[in-house]
Amino acid sequence: MPAFTAVAPGKVILFGEHAVVYHRPAIAVPLSQIRARVVVEPDPRGASGQVRVLAPDIGLDARLEELPDGHPLAVALRGVCRQLKVSRAPACQVRISSTIPVASGFGSGAAVSVALIRAFAAFLGRPLPDEQVSELAFEVEKIHHGTPSGIDNTVITYAMPVYYQRGQPPQRFIIPHPFTLVIGDTGIASPTAAVVADVRRAWQANPDQYDTYFDAISRVVQSARQAIESGMNERLGRLMQENQALLRQIGVSSPELERLILAAEAAGALGAKLSGAGRGGNMLALAEPERSEAVARALLAAGAARAIISQVK
Repeated sequence: MPAFTAVAPGKVILFGEHAVVYHRPAIAVPLSQIRARVVVEPDPRGASGQVRVLAPDIGLDARLEELPDGHPLAVALRGVCRQLKVSRAPACQVRISSTIPVASGFGSGAAVSVALIRAFAAFLGRPLPDEQVSELAFEVEKIHHGTPSGIDNTVITYAMPVYYQRGQPPQRFIIPHPFTLVIGDTGIASPTAAVVADVRRAWQANPDQYDTYFDAISRVVQSARQAIESGMNERLGRLMQENQALLRQIGVSSPELERLILAAEAAGALGAKLSGAGRGGNMLALAEPERSEAVARALLAAGAARAIISQVK
């Protein structure tokens, strides 16, 4: 039996974070520069049903049966077995690696889940269609994030830009005119579940005010889609600024994010905003290609742990 390998990209949210949890639209794109990789290979010396999980990045070396029921990797593997009605998998080793920073808004958990589900299902002889891969990954996302929107598993599964609204089929997003993003990492872990929970508590305490914020973000997202489809980069940059102002009002920005946003705009970015949960993690800036290196240098000078230049197409 051969080994099976699957990879999955990271992702970044362009517009609509937090509001997407409340059934408003969002736009997200994959980041092929960073990815998760899973290799499943047979273990001829192992007993039937023995699945060894190796994830050196997090110091994990354990058999599937030793992992607790709620462990994300166990939920993904057991979900595949349940979906394929496999009661005992052939003995194998599952090797997981990733270049996606954890708790940074890049979808690291979803990328690992998608790659793991695909590789394990292929090893079992029945590769799953994208829809089922995304559904299984979404179940794992609930462990990572509590009340996830579903956008991470969707954009990563389909590996293409997505216009997403919870409860509706994802729309693959056409980008006729590629544009350049410069992504700055604050270096501060942003635990999505905790931030999402804080926003939910604030919404529960003041639903009318927060629904007003979410409705305004929804209008920004819809305008952003029109700007992207029309290649209107300056308009897109202004919309990023509008989205950031609303996220600031929601309470999910931070001094570190604001410093990077200001540095990017001072270096010539057309607009900049946080991406993901906020209170750390990443921000992104829209830049003309000839200004992208200067913006990246400005982010590093302002304290970014790393800067990634990505063309979105």
